[in-house]
Amino acid sequence: MIIYHNSKEYKEYSYAKEEDFEKDIITNSKLFFGQNTIYIDAKKKIESKSFGGTIPDGFLFDFSDKENPEFYIVEAELAKHSFYEHIFAQITKFFAFYKNKSSHSELIDKLYKIVKSDGEIEREFLNFIGKKEIYKSIKDTLDASQNILLMIDGEKRELPEMFDTYAEWGTMVKYIILKKYTNNSESIFSMHPEFQNIEYITGTSVEDIEEEVIEYDEDFHFNKSSPATKEIYQEIKQKILEYNESAYFNPQRSYISIKTNRNVAYFKFRKTKVRLIIMMDEGIVRSKIQSHEIKSLSESVQKFYNGPCCAIDLNSKKELGEVINLLIDVVGREKER
Repeated sequence: MIIYHNSKEYKEYSYAKEEDFEKDIITNSKLFFGQNTIYIDAKKKIESKSFGGTIPDGFLFDFSDKENPEFYIVEAELAKHSFYEHIFAQITKFFAFYKNKSSHSELIDKLYKIVKSDGEIEREFLNFIGKKEIYKSIKDTLDASQNILLMIDGEKRELPEMFDTYAEWGTMVKYIILKKYTNNSESIFSMHPEFQNIEYITGTSVEDIEEEVIEYDEDFHFNKSSPATKEIYQEIKQKILEYNESAYFNPQRSYISIKTNRNVAYFKFRKTKVRLIIMMDEGIVRSKIQSHEIKSLSESVQKFYNGPCCAIDLNSKKELGEVINLLIDVVGREKER
């Protein structure tokens, strides 16, 4: 593949060694993951025996939402490598590591020591967490957020099958295809999906998710959420069903949707809040919602959900009335079709 940029021709670069791919991720971590993240080069900071004889390539803290930071074990892989010998083996070890309570606690201790022993990393942490204690912040983040981020330089046909078949892959693993293009000494990169959209995009489309063979229930989404998030969801569900008893609340691996003739809204659950993706033009939503934060969604995210949409963050049951009224409006429009 060739990209033309500023009257120059950039040819797709083929990595000969995985180490070079890892180096590009480290060097460009703020570019790839955003300014509100901290990337730790794990291979320089942790010994191999800690992960059952294997070392992840990195650790990533995402503080974009300071009240709900996210943690990722990062694994960089080349698409030309064998899926089952390289990627599957590594990811499976990380699943086991997260499930082991002693290993989990050990990782928290090691991350704390890494942060305290590196002045630059410590300053970054303090900038994001403010007056919170570093150890408690790391522990709270890892207790609430256990993700695996697979960075790969090309398509891998086995990945969709893993997400469709195994619940752990569908809920814990996120992946980004990162490609490099060069013109002499100059380089440009492409990423899909963009990291800031990774919580929204978990396949090629909503239809892909809803064709999966695994069945989920509502409790699946409440396992790592606070009681308050469950109450928000139940309040909205009760009011929608009172208005239209045929509306269907449809649990899938990465969301619960409200479905009438089609999906009209999607609930995504975080530890202390519910993010509601509503299938309506953002301008209309902003005109009707005054008491909650509204988040714009990129073109690629809207394409994933098959239409104009935006997100509303719900932190408590206060002022839920305007959100419920908006959802009733959306459900009502579908009811009239």
